[in-house]
Amino acid sequence: MKSIILSSLVKVFSDEAPVGKIDKLSILKNEYGAFQLAFCDTSEGTYTVKVDTDLCISAFSVEEIPATKVCGDNADDYFLRKEPGMYPDLLKPFDSVSVKANEWKSIWFEIAANDYAAGTRKVTVSLIKDGKTVSSGSVEIEVIDATMPEQTLICTNWYHTDCICNYYKIEAFSEEYWRIVENFAKAAVSHGINFLLTPLFTPPLDTQIGGERRTIQLVDVTKEDDGTYTFGFDKLDRWIEMCDRCGVKYFEMSHLFTQWGAMHAPKIVATVNGKEKKIFGWGTWAASKKYTEFLRAFAEKLNSYMDKKGITNRCIFHVSDEPNMLRLKEYAARSALIKEIFPNCRIIDALSDIAFYEKGCLENPIPCINHTLDFVGKVPELWTYYCCGPSGGYHSNRFFAMPSQRTRVLGYQMYKYDVKGFLQWGLNFWNTQLSVSEIDPFLVSDAGAAFPAGDAYVLYPGEGGEALVSLRFKIFREAIQDQRALNLLESLCGREKAIEILEDGTDGITFSQYPRDDDWLLNKREQINAAIKDALK
Repeated sequence: MKSIILSSLVKVFSDEAPVGKIDKLSILKNEYGAFQLAFCDTSEGTYTVKVDTDLCISAFSVEEIPATKVCGDNADDYFLRKEPGMYPDLLKPFDSVSVKANEWKSIWFEIAANDYAAGTRKVTVSLIKDGKTVSSGSVEIEVIDATMPEQTLICTNWYHTDCICNYYKIEAFSEEYWRIVENFAKAAVSHGINFLLTPLFTPPLDTQIGGERRTIQLVDVTKEDDGTYTFGFDKLDRWIEMCDRCGVKYFEMSHLFTQWGAMHAPKIVATVNGKEKKIFGWGTWAASKKYTEFLRAFAEKLNSYMDKKGITNRCIFHVSDEPNMLRLKEYAARSALIKEIFPNCRIIDALSDIAFYEKGCLENPIPCINHTLDFVGKVPELWTYYCCGPSGGYHSNRFFAMPSQRTRVLGYQMYKYDVKGFLQWGLNFWNTQLSVSEIDPFLVSDAGAAFPAGDAYVLYPGEGGEALVSLRFKIFREAIQDQRALNLLESLCGREKAIEILEDGTDGITFSQYPRDDDWLLNKREQINAAIKDALK
């Protein structure tokens, strides 16, 4: 039997002995912590674990998921592997696990955020096989007598509730829909998502031109005999109540025009002469008089609704996702309309050409991470996103094949550049590219070999509608915690000193430049925690 205590940053492959032993780590009182026990035995067997500690700790089995496409064509050399195969990603709540002979297995231990007494304690984890302890290891956990400030980063991963319906074979807005959707929303919020995609109408995202995704529309529309519209907000009421229970801070109102240039209307269904009918979609030009009149009527009622609910300052709108320069004119016109009809709400979009901002098309652009430096110091509030790219340039992302350090370093980068918002397109996109067909995320991790594995989702569908979390989502939460720890340090000793500590021992940190080393990231966080302790003395 071989076993080793590892940090959360190590991805343990069944066919490779891991390295990166740790014996201690520190956390703030309201912070989640994590470590792993990896082991390999010469004979197969079924194992349970025993945890000796006064901390609240949950155990998860790290499961491998198959991947066909693991990186882009322009991938740099900071990947763990570049071949199709099995990659550690899924975290399953641990009861017991059966392991084959001579295969490495990892158990993930998560320390819950809690108001623990400050101090250092030893946590011992033991492997039990056939009623006997066959291996054990210990790690010292120091709880620092300080709490992180509330998360100020506005953070979204797009929530595709049609994928919930497809996987679980349920009807939209049934009681089972609401139950499962809330389970996944809770899981998202507990990992740093505080800005939830809200499908006023079926989001026009990742949809084949001329194709359709399942209708997910929170606003009921009736077209009257005289051509006017009435709107019902009962489903939206229930959505907002659910979000409030889960801890969602902001509502990300779904895009009001199609992706990549705002050329068409999203799919919108209405009751016409007592029957449900699609009244707008791919056949509707975005600038058409009928759709513009519809949007004006809708905005009048939605503005009144938001004001009455007291949520106007929590609602943020989209025009079109990732428009390119060939569609700048069309995008500018549609953006101007949305700004006019929703004057009290912020408007954001993922776009990476600074010209859209410079020409006044949008006040809050969200550039891709490899273009974000172009926007630093030029926009009133800096946001960033990543998606199926970049694979090159050493930029942060969350693919299966990337080291976890590459995912987690984002927290340090966002602090350095005072990033206020972060967007990623796939919380649970369980479709092939352009939603041509559905996939099983346990078997297909790359949207049908379209995107690098892990790009499209960080949550898996568990039995009974429970959300199962990926290792990568845990690491992403650690990145946000790193940013919050630096925010705490800044409150104690100032921003200049906090950045000095962050960049100490480096040649400077940018979105593509940072020490590519697990020990550096972990030691840097310990240095930040030590500085917090010193500042509190």
